[in-house]
Amino acid sequence: MKRKVISLLLAGAMAFSLAACGGSGSSADSSAAGSDDKIAMITDSGDITDESFNQITYETVVAYGDDNGIEYQYYKPADDTDEERINAIDLAIAEGATVIVMPGYLFGPAIAEEQDANPDVKFIAADVTEGDVVPQGESEAVEINDNVYLCNFDEEQAGYLAGYAAVKDGYTSLGFLGGIAVPAVVRYGYGYIQGINDAAEELGTDVTVKYTYGGQFYGDEKITAKMEGWYSGGTEVVFACGGGIYTSARDAAGDTGKLIGVDVDQHPTLGDVCITSAMKGLSSAVNSALDAYFSGNWSEIGGKAEQLGLEDGDYIGLPTDEESWLFTTFTQDEYNTVLESIRDGSIEISNSTDEQPAVGSHVTVNYID
Repeated sequence: MKRKVISLLLAGAMAFSLAACGGSGSSADSSAAGSDDKIAMITDSGDITDESFNQITYETVVAYGDDNGIEYQYYKPADDTDEERINAIDLAIAEGATVIVMPGYLFGPAIAEEQDANPDVKFIAADVTEGDVVPQGESEAVEINDNVYLCNFDEEQAGYLAGYAAVKDGYTSLGFLGGIAVPAVVRYGYGYIQGINDAAEELGTDVTVKYTYGGQFYGDEKITAKMEGWYSGGTEVVFACGGGIYTSARDAAGDTGKLIGVDVDQHPTLGDVCITSAMKGLSSAVNSALDAYFSGNWSEIGGKAEQLGLEDGDYIGLPTDEESWLFTTFTQDEYNTVLESIRDGSIEISNSTDEQPAVGSHVTVNYID
């Protein structure tokens, strides 16, 4: 079900003191929301410095807590397993968390267990679908309870915008480096191909694309070597999509190669090597869900799983501030035109992850194992 949660502002920021568990966190006199309230954020396989969805989710929790006088803390599981994610959630609850924020599909099995074990705790999970909520050792998803809110995004729209813009800006040799081929990553990649194709057909320009998955959400020497081969072979821009895997593309780019970031605006971290970023509204969605909880309107979102795209609000886009807009010929007026055409349905983008996108005679895609 698609709907936009209306954000309600809370007031009453208080004084703060530091606390930590598995990393740094902050606690506050949370009288603005109720003295018993506490937000916990659990990281998935990454951490709060991943410059991607763990970091942006934690920064959202920090800003929300600081602005509203609500205690918060983050927890990093001891290992990348369902059991350790469950243990981290249990620890957070034991230490007083009343609402748990979790980014990433890996939390599905933990939600399946924790939603029944802790009916009084609210769970906000971004980038998690109903199909991910499968108990450990089982194959069938279970229904989510009314203490759970899930949301995920139309990544294909963000990928489309990035691919379309890159070709319109004159790039004709492009690459896609995905992490693990989970649905969100595949939607980014297949949307990217669709945007490349539409721009190439409009311009009558021939474009080549190399496309691969690294099978992990971090960079390493092997992936860096592959990216070096791409760049030295003429690839101009690589859309690096999947947690820390972008580090391999960054390290390989040298003085002339370019990157497209993902999830958040990565230009502030990467600098001018990052020409744009395919962004989704993790921060907006988490902030809105926290508002629903702390304003007493949880019933509006509890038990729901939402798919958020441009038709629901400003959940998808490219960064448009001057520092991050590094296109030289593709204009923001052109960008706004294609953005609104996606929003109103004039441009249709397939969200299928089962079939590689069809392309016209001007685009050649080389899918590489």
